[in-house]
Amino acid sequence: MSAAEKLQVQTDTAEALFSVRDLTRLYGPEKGCQGVSFDLYPGEVLGIVGESGSGKSTLLSLLSGRCPPDRGSVSYRDSNGQWVDLYSASEAQRRTLLRTEWGFVEQNPRDGLRMGVSAGANIGERLMAQGVRNYGELRAAGLDWLKQVEIDPARIDDLPRTFSGGMQQRLQIARNLVSSPRLVFMDEPTGGLDVSVQARLLDLLRGLVRELDLAVVIVTHDLAVARLLADRLMVMRRSHVVEAGLTDQILDDPQHPYSQLLVSSVLQP
Repeated sequence: MSAAEKLQVQTDTAEALFSVRDLTRLYGPEKGCQGVSFDLYPGEVLGIVGESGSGKSTLLSLLSGRCPPDRGSVSYRDSNGQWVDLYSASEAQRRTLLRTEWGFVEQNPRDGLRMGVSAGANIGERLMAQGVRNYGELRAAGLDWLKQVEIDPARIDDLPRTFSGGMQQRLQIARNLVSSPRLVFMDEPTGGLDVSVQARLLDLLRGLVRELDLAVVIVTHDLAVARLLADRLMVMRRSHVVEAGLTDQILDDPQHPYSQLLVSSVLQP
């Protein structure tokens, strides 16, 4: 099924998982993001692209509940089918979502891992937040997920600081996905890795996203990453979404002048 057909099926048959309306937070003229609206469906990957300073990171922080907006709303349909208004919910409710039904993959894996505990403990913590207390179950899940992200399970008791950057990023992915989240935010997940490590990580991510039917919002400056992972793209410039649509359509036939510059890799300052 093509991306266009998949999106049409989602729109026709599924209820949105995540709904954003007029989301705005500004730190100065055209600094931040403003007027952003979209719906995200189960199993769909939305890529947010644009140059540095375009507002991508601000938008991701707003979507994931890390900072409040000046105006607008973010709503999420939880596992019980109930809509949760993210910024009407309590801080405790937002933290619970991030530990259970959501995941967040940081650009720097050291920000998303506990470096002082073992690889297995990093993975098990998410399950413990969901009430799993049986040591055997926690260790079995750790072994299974290390294998899934292509880390030798024999390293389950090793500290993350003994891992390479690429292994740390794969461990962070395992830590996020072990709890079967429904929605995952990713902030430049291949940033800072060399090309060969990036390629392996992208193949792994693409497989896991499809296998687990994850809804994903991914911020990236790398259009190759966007093409490989995203069903839809939003192109940002100076705090605005200047173009949105199917990934292949935008990358193969961009309509907005800035999108054309972005695709041709000739960025304006």
